[in-house]
Amino acid sequence: MSRSMRKALTIGVPLLALAGFAAAQQAPQPAPADVMATYRPFAAPPGERTRADVPWPAPAIATGALPAPIPGIGRGATSAEIAGWDIAVRGDGHNLPPGGGTAKQGEELFITHCAACHGDFGEGLDRWPALMGGRDSLRSDQPRRTVGSFWQHAPGVFDYIRRAMPYPAPQSLTNDEYYALTAYVLFINEIVGEEDVMDRDSLARVQMPNRDGFVLEARPDTPNAACMMNCRQGRPVGVTMDSRQFAQPGSDSGTSEPQ
Repeated sequence: MSRSMRKALTIGVPLLALAGFAAAQQAPQPAPADVMATYRPFAAPPGERTRADVPWPAPAIATGALPAPIPGIGRGATSAEIAGWDIAVRGDGHNLPPGGGTAKQGEELFITHCAACHGDFGEGLDRWPALMGGRDSLRSDQPRRTVGSFWQHAPGVFDYIRRAMPYPAPQSLTNDEYYALTAYVLFINEIVGEEDVMDRDSLARVQMPNRDGFVLEARPDTPNAACMMNCRQGRPVGVTMDSRQFAQPGSDSGTSEPQ
């Protein structure tokens, strides 16, 4: 093969690949009939109050609403790959893992992994949040949002502790240990007993004090339109907040003048 032919092949193969990719990109893709329906597929259940342990309607995504995959680009995720990310637990207990534990088993775990920030009894240390107390305080002028006063569903407590704690090494404990820690946090809030076993069945049945305290907010959707001129519509604009009240000049936390 001559030098010129080798050079032509070297240039031609990448060009052929690029042409194939461009053709795939230009292939007709089904356009969503309703963009809002595509990216906001869940309709809230009727009524003012909302609870995650009350089934929500299944998403109604029309066939062809989402863009079709580009041939030759990427591949489907394997079951093992999905399982590594699919750790979210719903308020009704869906996707809770096997295992179980009690508050008595969780006490030493809490002292070892959690007390440095949250205190031995969940009272909170320094600026780290308290996990207990504050019952019936949300309507007062000094509301305290803790697991016992604010959280709506017990499975969500397990989900957060497993996902984010211990703070230096999240997801480093066993499911049994996370169940025991969850049981201890619920115990110090006087929600479950010291010997009550928390597992995928019993945890979903726990009735949190604030389970009916959440309502659907009737906030209108933000219009999907960019404003490029006359955006104030005659309304005055002024400075309402100065960051210097949070970070003093010279503290290396920002600039010396508001930007």
